[in-house]
Amino acid sequence: MTMSATPEVASAKVARRAATPVAGAVAGIVFAVLFTVSMIIIRQTMGDTAQDNGAWLSEDIGLFKFALALVPFAGLAFLWFIAVARERLGRFEDQFFSTVFLGSGLLFLAMIFAGAASAGAIVAAAQNDPAGFAASTTYSYARHAVAQIMTMYALRMAAVFLLSQATLWMRTRVMPRWMALLTFPIALVLLFVFSQSFWVVLVFPAWVLLVSAYILFARVGGPSTTVGHDESPMAISAPS
Repeated sequence: MTMSATPEVASAKVARRAATPVAGAVAGIVFAVLFTVSMIIIRQTMGDTAQDNGAWLSEDIGLFKFALALVPFAGLAFLWFIAVARERLGRFEDQFFSTVFLGSGLLFLAMIFAGAASAGAIVAAAQNDPAGFAASTTYSYARHAVAQIMTMYALRMAAVFLLSQATLWMRTRVMPRWMALLTFPIALVLLFVFSQSFWVVLVFPAWVLLVSAYILFARVGGPSTTVGHDESPMAISAPS
């Protein structure tokens, strides 16, 4: 005999589901802010790869270390954003595109962590002899490795993340059509623009900020009408 949930239990479940997108949107905003701040500080400290002579290693790099310390917290916020973005699809989740979406998001995060760890290793290795280390081939290798990881490989994963997300939005309509159409050209820019400039990396957190702000204001502004969250029995169509 199946017992229906009491009104109090049902209300609690609805409240938890309503709070999840808000928490995810806040996490996306936190990621965008922390990641942008850390990338700006790193870029301002290290400068362009082609013109870097390692002079910044002899200066006060306390702010640089602070920027590196922000990266793990930005990563945790991004994980929460991924989870909420997937949860928003609800029962309309497509396993193929969702796998690409989840995998590319995790790979982007792994590349960012690897780049930040490599930058931290440069600072640690240069503590005893900053000038000597800056003149070594090891420094040149490490410096270019950081640029390659963050501005080449991480951006390609971000582009795939955006493409899969936009495709899922077009198929499920859980987000406005204009948001999906805007995401496609942004993804193509990240996919095909080959540059070692750190400024290109900031395109991705700007997109996350836009999406998170939309989800937050849409949720706070009124009740959700997202098809991915419509779980009433009459809304579920029979399998074909």
